[in-house]
Amino acid sequence: MTSPSLHRSFLRSTKTLITLSSHRIISFNFSQNPNQQSFYSSRSNSPFESPSRVQKLIASQSDPLLAKEIFECASRHPNFRHSYSTYLILILKLGRSRQFSLVDDLVRRLKSESYPITPTLFSYLIRVYGEADLPDKALKTFYTMLQYGFKPLPKHLNRILAILVSHRNFVRPAFDLFRDAHRHGVSSNTQSYNILMRAFCLNGDVSIAYHLFNKMFKRDIVPDIECYRILMQAMCRKSQVNGAMDLLEDMLNKGFVPDSLTYTTLLNSLCRKKKLREAYKLLCRMKIKGCNPDIVHYNTVILGFCREGRAHDACKVIVDMQNNGCLPNVVSYRTLVGGLCDKGMLDEANNYMKEMLSKGFSPQFAVIHGLVKGFCNVGKIKEACGVLTKSLEHGEASHMDTWAIIIPLICEVDDGVRCRDVLEQVLKIEITSHTRIVDAGIGLENYLIRKIRANPRAS
Repeated sequence: MTSPSLHRSFLRSTKTLITLSSHRIISFNFSQNPNQQSFYSSRSNSPFESPSRVQKLIASQSDPLLAKEIFECASRHPNFRHSYSTYLILILKLGRSRQFSLVDDLVRRLKSESYPITPTLFSYLIRVYGEADLPDKALKTFYTMLQYGFKPLPKHLNRILAILVSHRNFVRPAFDLFRDAHRHGVSSNTQSYNILMRAFCLNGDVSIAYHLFNKMFKRDIVPDIECYRILMQAMCRKSQVNGAMDLLEDMLNKGFVPDSLTYTTLLNSLCRKKKLREAYKLLCRMKIKGCNPDIVHYNTVILGFCREGRAHDACKVIVDMQNNGCLPNVVSYRTLVGGLCDKGMLDEANNYMKEMLSKGFSPQFAVIHGLVKGFCNVGKIKEACGVLTKSLEHGEASHMDTWAIIIPLICEVDDGVRCRDVLEQVLKIEITSHTRIVDAGIGLENYLIRKIRANPRAS
């Protein structure tokens, strides 16, 4: 019985032979027959005559081990020498498949065969180790690059910094490398600072990030929008919204135009700190400062007002956004209707729910439930039924709890009968096992209307 490993080895070898023969690589001794051997060796157009053709063949392989076999096959061909690019391509392929012993072997061969060692090789190795989550090997490769006397570019520094800070235990080594970079002739840039500032902020070390931010000005490095946003987001997470607003002012004074995400972060933080007046001012100021508010900004402020029981102010925001050409969405309406219900502004809430339904938005059962419950609590049973009617007309089925609230106020029942029993009796009369939920709701609604008309006390 053939072992699975032997079978896989055979398949790979067969695949190699087929691939190579299809590219006219005839360097195998297929037969002991001299005539046949002469026939194969007399064929020309072998890709081994051209390193560029071997390079393309290796680059086209999806299997890195097969690419390595082609590489070795070509190496055994007399007077053949691989191009430097072929080594780089194969290193990348083997590294991405975590064949690091083979990568190390290729690097040794590069040195032993007197190929020039270039910064590109180190760049490829750092990328390979970064993708494999091996920050220690990536850092070692970077320092080896320095030992060879190469002066890394800022992009090389930024790549190794990004690899290191993606691992919490390597933030400190990343900072040490960043601090000593100038001694090795490596210049840091704005992106270098952003990488480290973000890492420290995510670790909760906002003060260190702020120190780095101030260092930029001393070293004549101009911050960008990303610098400010990183710090502002970190300050908002720490509930330091005043410091974030100061940064916004500094940003505007220096001629920067904050982006949408920066404003979203600030508005959300102001609303959570109950600074609703400042949030509304910032919302109005956005357009003047070159950033037109979008639906997310408006919804953030609407939610802030409703959360603090100021639904009437949220209504003003709805009007403002429409005047500014931004149409409310389903979140806008749901938040506003819920806020109005909480404040007992039921007629206004009902009007917004009708507007919501007319635009094809689903109010969600919680919104319907809140509005029906509100009307029922103040004895407006007819209005509560109207809410159910309107929602059912638009195919919105109410929750069972909603029916449980309204039925006892309409149906004539004894005090000893539980509400849920009444609901079950109604459902047995009006709904069969094959009735669709919308049809069932409409049938129940008709039942309730008949009860209202028959019971003058409910009107």
